[in-house]
Amino acid sequence: MVQIIYMKAEQATIVYNKKVFLEDVVTMTGPDKNVIKKLSSQVLFVVPDEQKQKYIFSILKVIELMQKQNPDYLIINEGPPDFIVEYEPPKAKNKIIEYVKIVFVCFAVVIGSAFTIMTFNQDVSVSEIFAKLAKIITGEEWQKPGMLEAGYCIGLPAGIIIFFNHFSHLRMSSDPTPLQVQLRIYEKDVNDAIIKTASREGKTIDVS
Repeated sequence: MVQIIYMKAEQATIVYNKKVFLEDVVTMTGPDKNVIKKLSSQVLFVVPDEQKQKYIFSILKVIELMQKQNPDYLIINEGPPDFIVEYEPPKAKNKIIEYVKIVFVCFAVVIGSAFTIMTFNQDVSVSEIFAKLAKIITGEEWQKPGMLEAGYCIGLPAGIIIFFNHFSHLRMSSDPTPLQVQLRIYEKDVNDAIIKTASREGKTIDVS
């Protein structure tokens, strides 16, 4: 009776250890769990340097490694024929910077919430809010655009960009937003381009 192992690799995987094991990039299943456990601990690749780099693998390289350990098994691939392994060197966390970020976010949330409430009460009249704030701070009537208006013009687009890039998981439903859909399409196109370029240049890590 032929023993079968099913495997699947994601199109792109990020690893932080220079020694890349099969379990880091490939999901495997089969009737013999001991064999699966043994294969998962096999080293697929060792990153040669400390720089952030993307390595493109052919799934045949994985099959070759698996069949060396278990030549009698039939390996069935359920994932893409080529995949990307991206190595990112581990970075030491700076607690001071993390605390500064937290304080900044809290400050931005408080100021933003206060500004939103004030503009709501003024029927979204931003110019009137700025004029009243300028009078409270300086004690004089504000007759021309100043730092508040300039900060608003810069902060509004910057806030939108930061929100959609870094806080997209905070949504009311589990359905992906249009921006997330476009990002996934862009990511897939980028990965496809990287794989095809590496294949044409002969840089794909394939069977020997």
